[in-house]
Amino acid sequence: MSAACVFNRRGAPAFALAGALVLTATAAPAGADTDADGPAGGIADEYVALGDSFTAGPFIPPPYGDPALCLRSRSNYPNRVAEAAGADEFTDASCIGAETGDMAEPQGLGLATNPAQLDALTPETTLVTLGVGGNDLGYSELALTCLALAATDPDGAPCRDHYTGPGGDEIRERLPEVGENVGGVLEAVGRRSPDATVAVVGYLELLPREDGCLQAPFADDDVEYLYGVWAELNAVLEKEAADAGAVFVDTSDPGHDMCAPSGRRWVEGVFPNRPAAPVHPNAAGMTEVGDRVLEALGVRRDSPQV
Repeated sequence: MSAACVFNRRGAPAFALAGALVLTATAAPAGADTDADGPAGGIADEYVALGDSFTAGPFIPPPYGDPALCLRSRSNYPNRVAEAAGADEFTDASCIGAETGDMAEPQGLGLATNPAQLDALTPETTLVTLGVGGNDLGYSELALTCLALAATDPDGAPCRDHYTGPGGDEIRERLPEVGENVGGVLEAVGRRSPDATVAVVGYLELLPREDGCLQAPFADDDVEYLYGVWAELNAVLEKEAADAGAVFVDTSDPGHDMCAPSGRRWVEGVFPNRPAAPVHPNAAGMTEVGDRVLEALGVRRDSPQV
């Protein structure tokens, strides 16, 4: 697979809806020795987090980092992982709206620019987490289109019908390219940081398998369609992680989506009732993802530092 596939870009909106809509823990990987110094045996001596808004944590307090328009939160999962794993050096390069192309080239943010995220890596980097692919798929475009079409046929599947025709499903046809792009990023990570443990982080469930809600006002049958797209995106990420010899962090868990009760919700709905961007993880979701990354790296949840 050529590294050039990293640079493929989609023209779909990357961060919209009130300025904020985008879009199995495995055994301990090689290098994660919980008996060595620190809970992860030095695995996080130099930790770099790469990713999009599901990594950055927009509008979850407190904000931090430069450029400010990346909307990184100090409460995002990379910060939890860095603290619990005892990282000596930690760089959070994540940014809202990031695509795989923004890993290798600077990302324009209007009034600011986020440097190419891969530039944060060094030959001494020991841990990399990667959360990207949703914007390559065009999940913001998909969500906005589905919301707009819901009123035209609330009991049907107007969004599925919009994207699906005799030639196939336009959204699912993008998945192979998303996989190639993520695979290209993983190749580039391996070249820059050959000794690093790499964890590919899946996306939290946005919706239940069926039946929407006020917080997710999609047409009835489009809920099932969108759930299927989410599941297939995560399957692509899991495959690319396996092909690259990386850890895949499965973040799926029914009952914590936009339609869940507020106290169990890990992802806020179209109208958030806790600080977070619409249709994005809240602080509880970030904590859960952080815990799953730690488990995948061999750092137990009951570690004194967790």
